[in-house]
Amino acid sequence: MSHRQLSASAVQVSYGQRAVLRGADLEIPRARRLALLGANGSGKTTLLRTLAGSLKPNGGEVLVDGVALRFDRAGLRAHRQVVQLVAQNPDDQLFAADVFRDVSFGPLNLGLAEHEVRERVAEALAVLSIEDLAERPIHELSYGQRKRVAIAGALAMQPCVMLLDEPTAGLDPQGVDEMVGALESLLRAHTTVVISTHDVEFALGWADSVAVLVDGRVRHGAPNALLSDAGLVAAARLRQPLVLQAAGLLGLEAARVTDVTGLVAAIRDQGRLAEGVA
Repeated sequence: MSHRQLSASAVQVSYGQRAVLRGADLEIPRARRLALLGANGSGKTTLLRTLAGSLKPNGGEVLVDGVALRFDRAGLRAHRQVVQLVAQNPDDQLFAADVFRDVSFGPLNLGLAEHEVRERVAEALAVLSIEDLAERPIHELSYGQRKRVAIAGALAMQPCVMLLDEPTAGLDPQGVDEMVGALESLLRAHTTVVISTHDVEFALGWADSVAVLVDGRVRHGAPNALLSDAGLVAAARLRQPLVLQAAGLLGLEAARVTDVTGLVAAIRDQGRLAEGVA
């Protein structure tokens, strides 16, 4: 699905006198994992809503393949077939009586034939591994199940880019594992996946690249490089991942350290290098 390039150029968003985004630039890599990092209130949700076309910026542009988004009915309708946003709270998006009807709502609004709607719903439920929930009433679902149903509803629109606001928030460890599995399923379906989070440990281990929001602007790059920058992490009011803190204290190259396994490997390689020098 991910054949379109979504980007933000010099995006500015203010709420009254408070400037949230101050010229944010971001080009989202196709069919990759991007984690949008920042403290609470840094503008992560605002940027996602702007990219999705749900919020019109005060300045700058949202572009698809270099063409600026038009905030009229036709422009937004076309944009929502390319980009879908899943809110942090699934109950902000789920409203139908049961799962099948909820997931089918978007495709039906596209005016698709009934058989095509059913095919899209079945495919979306299969990607999220929730086929068994199709006939279940929404109110009987767990929080984690409701989150996955909300993602399925967005996926049924067959977007190129999925934007997910804090998808692991409020989940227990098993729920986080299930959500990670759902995100990987989206990637296997060739969908670009962007998540917002303040969990630097998760971002380091999961993302292909990270975008850090600081003072309304974006720094984008490799997870190890940006999260090893203590000044940037502090300015974003985040905390360096523990494995990168340990790598720094041990004088290790952080480029290959994304988890404890990578840290141990780097320590071993340093030991072998020291033995070779000796």
